[in-house]
Amino acid sequence: MTDEHNPDRAFFGRRKGKALREGQSALMQGTLPRLRLPEGEIADLPALFARKVSAVRLEIGFGGGEHLLARMRESPEIGFIGVEPFINGMAKFLAVIEREKLGNIRLWDGDAALLLPRLPAGSLDAIDLLYPDPWPKRRQRKRRFVSERTLQLLARALRGGGRFRFASDIDDYVGWTLARLLASPDFDWTDERAEDWRRPYPGWVRTRYEAKAIAAGRVPSYLTAVRRAS
Repeated sequence: MTDEHNPDRAFFGRRKGKALREGQSALMQGTLPRLRLPEGEIADLPALFARKVSAVRLEIGFGGGEHLLARMRESPEIGFIGVEPFINGMAKFLAVIEREKLGNIRLWDGDAALLLPRLPAGSLDAIDLLYPDPWPKRRQRKRRFVSERTLQLLARALRGGGRFRFASDIDDYVGWTLARLLASPDFDWTDERAEDWRRPYPGWVRTRYEAKAIAAGRVPSYLTAVRRAS
């Protein structure tokens, strides 16, 4: 197995920034354990949510949580799994969850590549990977989340016809991802014209990171692929 496909290599950088405030620490110690997905293989994913859900979607690396929270609010009948290893981002997200009493969420504060194999096959309706760490230096690219191996993991977890979205402002990473999607036997790229992948997704919520990227003159791309039916 090449380095690009090494499942033991973390795809994220730092875990913690500024020291947490007392209230944030309390959320990490009290609320996160209640919402964290259990260890080990998961047999019934919808049953893990506090309310009955019609489908389950996954967002990998939700950052500040702007997009994930908007999707949760607009679709309370859908269960969402949010993955975010960065402690400060997770703490801020938990504060909103508690304040708004949102019940259609489960969380994972570790590596998504280690979580995916534990999910039931075909259990996810959709997966979003929005602005992942680009690891721009050549020697770092083996740490990019998208690889042949991780696309296999995403495909296994998605139902037939389920969608995968990838957004980035780094052209090299967009090309990297597209090349691997086109080579994958499990996905069909749905965009047909350049305007399709330059146009934000329907109901898109601009994150703080994206606003900074656009202000810096970088142009985001929004790729969409669909899991082929088995």
